[in-house]
Amino acid sequence: MNNPKREIKSFFYGQYFSDGLRMSVGILVPSLVMMQLGNFSMGLTMSLGALCICTVDGPGPISHKRNAMAAGNLCMLAVAVITGFARFNVYTLGAEITLFSFLFSMFTVYGNRAASIGTSALLIMILMMDKAVPLPQLPAFCATLVCGGLWYMTFSLVFVGLRPYRAAQQVLGENVADIARFLRIKADFYSGNVDIDANYRKLVLQQIQVSNHQDAVREILFKSRLIVKESTPASRVIVLTFIDLVDMFEQIMATHYDYNYIREKFENTGILKDIADFLHHVADDLDNIGYSILANDRPEKLSNLELRLEQLKLKIDAVGTDDKETSNLVLKKILINLRDLSKSISNIYKYYHSKASDSLVQNPTDVEYSKFVTHQDYAPHIFTDNLTFNSGAFKHALRVAIVCLVGFITAKNVSLGGHSYWVLLTIIVILKPGFSLSKQRNYQRLIGTMAGGVIGILILNFIPDKTAQFVFLIVFMIGTYSFLRLNYIVAVIFTTPYVLILFKFLGLGLINVAQERIIDTLIGSGIAFIGSYTLFPTWEFEQINETLRSVIRANINYLKKISESISGKAVEITGYKLARKDVYVNSANLSAAFERMTSEPKSKQRSIKDIHKFVVLNHILASYTANIASALIRLGQLRPHTDMLKLVKRSIAVLTETEKKLSGESTEKTSTPSKTAETTKPEIPSVPLTADDLLMKEQLGFINKITVDIAKITDSILR
Repeated sequence: MNNPKREIKSFFYGQYFSDGLRMSVGILVPSLVMMQLGNFSMGLTMSLGALCICTVDGPGPISHKRNAMAAGNLCMLAVAVITGFARFNVYTLGAEITLFSFLFSMFTVYGNRAASIGTSALLIMILMMDKAVPLPQLPAFCATLVCGGLWYMTFSLVFVGLRPYRAAQQVLGENVADIARFLRIKADFYSGNVDIDANYRKLVLQQIQVSNHQDAVREILFKSRLIVKESTPASRVIVLTFIDLVDMFEQIMATHYDYNYIREKFENTGILKDIADFLHHVADDLDNIGYSILANDRPEKLSNLELRLEQLKLKIDAVGTDDKETSNLVLKKILINLRDLSKSISNIYKYYHSKASDSLVQNPTDVEYSKFVTHQDYAPHIFTDNLTFNSGAFKHALRVAIVCLVGFITAKNVSLGGHSYWVLLTIIVILKPGFSLSKQRNYQRLIGTMAGGVIGILILNFIPDKTAQFVFLIVFMIGTYSFLRLNYIVAVIFTTPYVLILFKFLGLGLINVAQERIIDTLIGSGIAFIGSYTLFPTWEFEQINETLRSVIRANINYLKKISESISGKAVEITGYKLARKDVYVNSANLSAAFERMTSEPKSKQRSIKDIHKFVVLNHILASYTANIASALIRLGQLRPHTDMLKLVKRSIAVLTETEKKLSGESTEKTSTPSKTAETTKPEIPSVPLTADDLLMKEQLGFINKITVDIAKITDSILR
């Protein structure tokens, strides 16, 4: 469904615009109010404090936001006081910049939210380094800064608290749209004119997006006592929709087969086009549901999926009837998955058109929820344990400290005007733990600054009306904070004219400020790029083995659940879902690492083709495993099947040996005992295999082939 009007509306309904609006209002209000009260200078200082704290105001449960912003205010007060004294001597200021750049960059060991607190502290340090505040006025100035930070914290918590479910709805709606895009890419596999390898590349990229948004939804839903504990219709609808959405994503992953084989076998029947068309119709319904969730509306059905399924079933039956030599068993298996997709869509529609108190089941227990979210440990030993060159966070912090010191010295000697802090600001924004991310930010910052500078100069030269300029200021400000997490280059394009218009209102020269900002950005970008390449660089190939191990461990765990079911043991659905989540999260991490590697220098792209093959094989393995897991959940507890159990255990053994190779362990001694153990175990009595069992056995055999291929590719990577 390509509807530009709806996409624009979705943006304004979504979390990014909501965050941008909240941040802009929170920063702007103190200046406007104090200007009306005749103390614009105090208002600017309060807005500066609000600006620093808004960087901590990331998505998540309201309790986490509150704690993070409170910690941010404390750090801001301490850094502001220290910087206020240190700035009177260039050597003490240089020492402070070096020490604090290292200290606050190390906050990354505690996760993204702690890292944002570190960024906030560095931001106030940089903004104050050129601030001429006399010592007698320093306590009042710092108190005013914190007042601005506390104002923003209060405003943000009230803003979110007035509509407690809105943030969850926004992230959930965007996740629905992500899955719809993923489904459209899956549908392209059934199109004969689409390159399969290129489509896999698109698929793994989209899987990263889906995984990130699902983690964000879990964070908000399952760590929020309000949504989990309350039994209101709104809270239950959101939770149940997400649960069905995750299950639906598994079904989409499960609709995977050997597409080259399927194309060769069924291309002439026309059935593949019908399957692709049905998937696009399901994606249309998902887009419709996602938009309605964002708009806080009840979604209405777009089409009769059940009728389309019946028509598709007749065509699949006809394939087997018309050509006796062509088995349509695989097509029937795809039909089952499509029927499950349709059922999930129908369930979601029902949630929004039923009396939740009467027809919806009660929420699962809190214990079930807690298993699906990660919990950050803030123990002090984590910080000290990372003070080693074996830690990527330590190397990143050391790099930031050295580069910021070089940037400070350069700014004091080369910068054109009184805003030398722009050099350091550029550096801390650009420098990321990995080279590829730093390179990407560098490029985006440069292009955005140039383009934004041109836009700002044109507006100020050709639109002299102050009211119009103020309107542009508001628009650019909201745009800056709306696109900060969505599209960084667009955010920078908005930021530069926003800064130029703001400085014009403050009485500073337009051309001089624009020239200074562009030159300081070039200087900061150059220093950051050189530093990221030469100072303790972190290349993806150095840590790819651990990423591969994590993926293989997750797949082993998932296959063990399959093995338990086939051996006749009862496996809880929660166990399957946890194993599935682990596979998808680790697969997304692997795909992200591969994408970062592709943007690194060619000399650092070691075994890049083999890693790409590993990514694709891992995706196929996860898809087949999800397919079998879905069937086992549907069939319930099985009678033991000897042949199928041997296939699963063989696959687990191959992956286990591969994991040992990646960890550097010798596998020569471990292969013989496993074979011996297998022969000494009592045989499970065989039972007759049904048509479903035969297909499952065929799929398990294919999984075994994939694991062998993964082992071979791993050997190539390790050479």
